Amino acid sequence: MKKIYILLVLAAFTTSSCENFLDTEPIQKIAIEQYYTDEAGLTSALAGVYDPLGQETLYGNQLFFNLEVCTDEGYYARNTQVSGASVYSFDATDANVSNMWYELYNGINRANDLIAHIDLPKMDQDKRQVILGEALFLRGYYYFLLVSKFGDVPLRLTPTTSPNQASLAKTPSAEIYAQILKDMTEAEAKVSPTKPLTASRIYKTVVQGILARVCLQMAGYPLMDTPKYADALAWSKKVIDSGQHQLNVSFKTTAPTGQPATYYNTFNPSIATNVSNNAYRQIFINAGEDAYDTNESMWEIEFTGNRTDGNVEGGRLGNDIGITFSPAATSPLVASMGHCYGFLKGTGKLFRSYDPTGNDLRRDWVLTTYTLNNSTGARAALAKTIQYGRDCAKWRREYETLTPKNKNYTTINYPVLRYADVLLMYAEAENQVNGPTPNAVEAVNKVRRRGYGQTNVSAPYPLSDAATTTAAASKASFQLFIEDERMRELCFEGTRRSDLIRWNKFVTTMNAVATDMAAAPTTGPLTSGNQQYGGLGGKNVSEKNVLYPIPSLEIASNTLMVQNKGW
Repeated sequence: MKKIYILLVLAAFTTSSCENFLDTEPIQKIAIEQYYTDEAGLTSALAGVYDPLGQETLYGNQLFFNLEVCTDEGYYARNTQVSGASVYSFDATDANVSNMWYELYNGINRANDLIAHIDLPKMDQDKRQVILGEALFLRGYYYFLLVSKFGDVPLRLTPTTSPNQASLAKTPSAEIYAQILKDMTEAEAKVSPTKPLTASRIYKTVVQGILARVCLQMAGYPLMDTPKYADALAWSKKVIDSGQHQLNVSFKTTAPTGQPATYYNTFNPSIATNVSNNAYRQIFINAGEDAYDTNESMWEIEFTGNRTDGNVEGGRLGNDIGITFSPAATSPLVASMGHCYGFLKGTGKLFRSYDPTGNDLRRDWVLTTYTLNNSTGARAALAKTIQYGRDCAKWRREYETLTPKNKNYTTINYPVLRYADVLLMYAEAENQVNGPTPNAVEAVNKVRRRGYGQTNVSAPYPLSDAATTTAAASKASFQLFIEDERMRELCFEGTRRSDLIRWNKFVTTMNAVATDMAAAPTTGPLTSGNQQYGGLGGKNVSEKNVLYPIPSLEIASNTLMVQNKGW
């Protein structure tokens, strides 16, 4: 998708805040003021703060492909993979864990540098405050990713300008979270109050939505700061009350010029009653078609280019995860249909979490109902009874509009925050504070009605509403229902591992997945028909996996650092 960011200018002088491998003094120096001479320079610096989010180490690939691929939603789809983070068999030397750590601190250091020099340029004060707000939010967000994945981490709020500054002890998680709340709350008052046409810049309701997410994480395990449920409720309600967002309820039925009439209506050849497009599917079709919908998809990490047009900012959604399709490298199908490794398959638990009658239309989009022939591109229907081993199919390369398609990189944006998530966060927080109130029930019902194909999500719909009503009989049962609904709606969007941890269910749930996958069939029509290997990650999970290890390189270079428990 088209980049809104100005070219990065900070790379020449910023380093990760905890790196300690430089041992020489630069021969030449450039005065810091030269980078902040005007509004354009400050905006370019802000682009540098955003930039780490799209790197392959984070949302460009590794977060969803390797580091957090294994949950109760899905598993790494290679039966020969017996070690690595994707199956929870790794240690502190794992390169992906190290790269994530340093990229997050890289973003923090860039934010610290911008914040420290925010007043240098002569420019409009209102625009300066908007840029400051975005930088504060991003610093908070990078720390949120760090603390939720590593626990206690070093807190640095000033730029790292010398390798001699690298040694820094851990700060308790509660203090890290306090700083996150401070940064994001300040940002909420400074950033743009209205949503932009594109979804990659931070604005007011995005800050509010992420603050709700942060507060829910704080309210749960391990911090157990339960008063934060009320704060999560307040922040999510601000998004709802803003009136700037609503669930997408529209979808396309007319094929683009040059495409067959069935272009939007060939999703599920094995399910005769469920072949048409719907509003839920359209969210992810939009991602391939370069179409923005900030009403629903509030914040995305943006990717662009096919590496023949001068842009090298592609991501891996639809390529690493998607419907497996591996034509020969010389085949014209690569350029027209794209290539997909299919590294993520859905669990039987995910398949069974949906309405078994098929009325919940989401199941047959997020889990493929067909395979693709590598020679012809033709589809072959999967039997409706197959529970295990279906590819994650949320992002499908057939809808990418930029051609020729690159084999390994796509223009599909990563969805960090959708309005459906806000509604479910609101329902969970409301239930925790006030019980299963009508407002909480209605928030869940709106999400479910859209999932069942309704375009008027404010009108009662018995097929979807009945289960919600039953679950709302008690606070406890409604909480469990919301947990499952988050999986049904948000699967593969990067929230599940953190959700399971804050509910203090990660270890037990993953161990249960291992048991369930042991019951998977040993033969079948899918690649590597025996899907029992999908339980290896769940089998390997223990209490230490609630946090990642501090990278061994950091332990070696930071004399004040100590390793996380169990590693």
